[in-house]
Amino acid sequence: MNKKFVLAPDSFKESLSAKEVCQAMERGIKKVFPEAEIILAPMADGGEGTIEALIDATEGRRVFKNVRGPLENSEVEAYFGILGNSDTAVIEMAKASGLELLALKDRNPLITSTYGTGQLIKAAIDEGMHKIIIGIGGSATNDGGSGMARALGAKFLDEKGEEIPSGGGFLKKLNQIDMSNFDKRLQEVEIFIASDVTNPLVGKNGASYVFGPQKGASAKMVEELDENMNHYANIIYRDLGKDIKNKAGAGAAGGLGAGLLAFTDAEMKLGIELVANNIHLEDKIKEADYIFTGEGGMDYQTKFGKAPFGVSKLAKKYKKPCFALAGHIGEEIEVLYEEGMTAIFGIQGTAQTLPEALKSGTKNIERTSENIARILSITEY
Repeated sequence: MNKKFVLAPDSFKESLSAKEVCQAMERGIKKVFPEAEIILAPMADGGEGTIEALIDATEGRRVFKNVRGPLENSEVEAYFGILGNSDTAVIEMAKASGLELLALKDRNPLITSTYGTGQLIKAAIDEGMHKIIIGIGGSATNDGGSGMARALGAKFLDEKGEEIPSGGGFLKKLNQIDMSNFDKRLQEVEIFIASDVTNPLVGKNGASYVFGPQKGASAKMVEELDENMNHYANIIYRDLGKDIKNKAGAGAAGGLGAGLLAFTDAEMKLGIELVANNIHLEDKIKEADYIFTGEGGMDYQTKFGKAPFGVSKLAKKYKKPCFALAGHIGEEIEVLYEEGMTAIFGIQGTAQTLPEALKSGTKNIERTSENIARILSITEY
């Protein structure tokens, strides 16, 4: 009887997409098991690569849209994904409001905004989507999701009833939130926030203090942003009746988590769970003989919501052997063996510089997959 393999890796960052990793694994396995049934299930954890993983796994499509970038007068060509045969969209906020869209000199969380992310949400609704998954990593912003809400029709008014400028630096002027023109179609849309961040909105563990510095905030700016965010949360509670100040995950993406929780009925989920559910990974693993997973680097932190960990948990549930491939193996990987990982293999064959390793990723994954398959073939005799 032919063996069935499920290949469910994440991307190898700066080297290969999750789909390309799947294809390299498949080629290696086919050299040993040419008749095997191989199911490709490219994965992601809600961060970079989530759109590609979901549309590749479901034969979906990309929708391109010119939207506002992180700065007021900037425009970027962003895109979101529509899953195959469904009314589900997947958005990565970094495509519109991401840190990598800005040069180092332009990074200023006092004035950056999530407006473009709101435009992507609106575009997804215009396409008839009734379920939206939003990955909220990699942001350039610290505006509490106010820009996102503004793009969807909310108005943020000062004491004179005039709209305040965009950006977290102006939230101290907020006196009232006007929701009269907010897009009512959102009431019919399920929104899921893909994030493994548990930080609250305000305080020393909040959005501004923890993530502000990497977005260009000085110590003084961090203090100002946190005070503004606290004021913003108070106005939200007064005007919208939602207490988001200390909610776990509210501080994700400069408070976009808080904004989505405040202005929509969004639910926060681990990214790996959302991806796994939408590609029906559990059903695939249940019927498989062997599971392959992996990502560019693996260590004890893989246990905290990373794709290979989610895959290994499902493999453990159904008592399936699970093998992981990694470009780099760090410390304390033993914790992963306790969670269903059968073995973890480094793919490097010889000492290489980082650029060389990134360039030879395809060949190394293919070779390592073939060698694992050769070990498995012994059980066939």
